[in-house]
Amino acid sequence: MTRAPGVSVRLKLTLSYAGFLMLAGAMTLAAVWLSLRYNRPEGVIIITTSGRFVPNVFRSFVPMAGAVMAFLLVFGLAGGWVLAGHMLAPLGPITEATRTAARGSLSHRIRLPGRRDEFRELADAFDGMLERLDAHVAEQRRFAANASHELRTPLAITRTLLEVARSDPARDIDALLARLHDVNTRAIDLTEALLVLSRADQRAFTRESVDLSLAVEDAVETLLPLAERQRTAVDVTGEVAHANGSPALLRQLTANLLHNAIAHNLPEGGRVWVTTAVQSDTVTLSVENTGEPLPSKVMATLVEPFQRGTDRVRTDHAGVGLGLAIVRSITQAHDGTLVLTPRRDGGLRVDVTLPRSHGRT
Repeated sequence: MTRAPGVSVRLKLTLSYAGFLMLAGAMTLAAVWLSLRYNRPEGVIIITTSGRFVPNVFRSFVPMAGAVMAFLLVFGLAGGWVLAGHMLAPLGPITEATRTAARGSLSHRIRLPGRRDEFRELADAFDGMLERLDAHVAEQRRFAANASHELRTPLAITRTLLEVARSDPARDIDALLARLHDVNTRAIDLTEALLVLSRADQRAFTRESVDLSLAVEDAVETLLPLAERQRTAVDVTGEVAHANGSPALLRQLTANLLHNAIAHNLPEGGRVWVTTAVQSDTVTLSVENTGEPLPSKVMATLVEPFQRGTDRVRTDHAGVGLGLAIVRSITQAHDGTLVLTPRRDGGLRVDVTLPRSHGRT
């Protein structure tokens, strides 16, 4: 934005300091003048040509008052300029950091020394914003790199299958079509997951009352064939829990949690527990599953895009690696909290807490 040149804040503060100092001096001199006028010393009077009686002290008071006002003006301007410069000095590093960030560098930090005041609070808030932006940009770059890799993989597989089919006319067409269908389905699933993730990050949705218990029932019904193939038992308990948010996104969140719990489970005889609970102002959806023990280094990456908890998950059930990343984004978009806790006997517990909807629609 282009602006016309204006008076600096330092000059404005200097003039303000000098003006207040002059005003205080004038009021002080006026008080002295009134005190001398109405408390006239005995025996010290003169008669002017107009016949008015004026104390002798007034004759010397006016020049002295003018000298004092001149001194206050010079002192106010000089002192105000120095004081304003000292007070505004912290704005220099803040302005420089802003310009550095505008040029694309988010690694710079102000780290303004000194005790807390308005400027230090501004600098600390700006440093915090830069830190979050830097982390967000780094995450987006990793996400873009991973997304491009994940999208490139099915395309490369498709090209390879077509090239092999072209060089081998006797190849089984049905097997080729089945393989191409699987690869294309994976690419579509990945694209749809990326769109859901983008929509959640942008918070482009209308909030309304959503019953999480109904979302759980829908997800269980949809994923029951997968649970049966995995020989995983699903137990659902809890109560009606109305959350405030997007029905589509919260159903996606529930389905992702349940799919993740079934897919990342024991090869046989696994279990999944799904519970909904209601507090005064929040509702909680808890999904717990058996499985392999999760080391701490894995726990730190589970909500990162394209990360999978274990290497033993069958590829046809593993999804596209965005399940918990989407859950985290949807939770954040609904001003909720996501807590992942490893189970002592192996597996994972995920608790999603969302604002409660007190009205039903």
